[in-house]
Amino acid sequence: ACSLLRSPKGFPKLKNDTFLRAARGEQTEHTPVWCMRQAGRYLPEFRETRASQDFFATCRSPKLCCELTLQPLRRFPLDAAIIFSDILVVPQALGMEIVMVPGKGPMFTEPLKEVEDLLKLRQKVDVTAELGYVFQAITLTRHSLEGKVPLIGFSGAPWTLMSYMIEGGGSTTMAKAKSWLYRHPEASHRLLRLLADVIIDYLVGQVAAGAQALQLFESHAGHLGPELFQDFALPYIQNIAQAVKSKLKEEALPLVPMIIFAKDAHYALRDLAHAGYEVVGLDWTIRPQEARAQIGKDVTLQGNLDPCALYAPKEKIGELVKKMLESFGTQRYIANLGHGLYPDMNPEHVGAFVEAVHAHSRHINKH
Repeated sequence: ACSLLRSPKGFPKLKNDTFLRAARGEQTEHTPVWCMRQAGRYLPEFRETRASQDFFATCRSPKLCCELTLQPLRRFPLDAAIIFSDILVVPQALGMEIVMVPGKGPMFTEPLKEVEDLLKLRQKVDVTAELGYVFQAITLTRHSLEGKVPLIGFSGAPWTLMSYMIEGGGSTTMAKAKSWLYRHPEASHRLLRLLADVIIDYLVGQVAAGAQALQLFESHAGHLGPELFQDFALPYIQNIAQAVKSKLKEEALPLVPMIIFAKDAHYALRDLAHAGYEVVGLDWTIRPQEARAQIGKDVTLQGNLDPCALYAPKEKIGELVKKMLESFGTQRYIANLGHGLYPDMNPEHVGAFVEAVHAHSRHINKH
């Protein structure tokens, strides 16, 4: 139950640290598993909790975020929880207004059109003032989890957030945002730097609030080719890992494992392996063996079952999971989907996925 806020200190003792051990490259008895968007619309209880509230109002309610984060854990023996929130809370913190349009998704009321529009953004963001509601949700959820599993915090990466801020919503080409990279490279770097600085403080604040791991979502990496990624995404991804770690040290906070998930960025796997993250997340379009060959043995891999595989019959899901585990190996590996769960998925199939990971990885480890 997500009731009263207690102090961030004195969190309950962690009972299942399999996910954290795998992230750090330690031996595990079974392969840990969690799902992107595990707190989502595929769960009837999620739809019920969310029904009466505006989406971003839900994000701003620590109590509701806590409840939504815990729902999947009541159903499935997942090895990690991820705080219910949204990557677009960062552009909101910079002063941009976003509405959730039913059937369409998030829309910015005034996207960035000209370079001058950058002046409208807050140049200095006090993350506690602007995003303190996320920190409260994390602290509350960490207590409410009662040490069952670790809690993951997250943020969108600079390029992905920039693309939303210019496109004003989803886009199949990201042409408006990419045109900035070609026409206004300096202004693009100014915006990316501003975003990175906010993200660094935001992630450190999440650890201070109780997050035990952090994931950075570069969801729109696939719209960039190797050169644009090298110029406009990778330097900020590297800088965020480095700056978060040095600030955690300075503030005597735990050095939590960090995960980078750059969707469709096969071309950058070698670079991502050296970007300062303990874990590299993979989408479903790459072969596990190829990813392992490029990333090497010193980084944990996370992924990468095609989310649509969960539409298959349960036996088939089991077979696909077994094959995935054999390809990745059961160690230095966290099982997940290659992207988030879709709203029309059957919760029982999600359960079958989670259970298959545990059963097959235990079996492989024994033999």
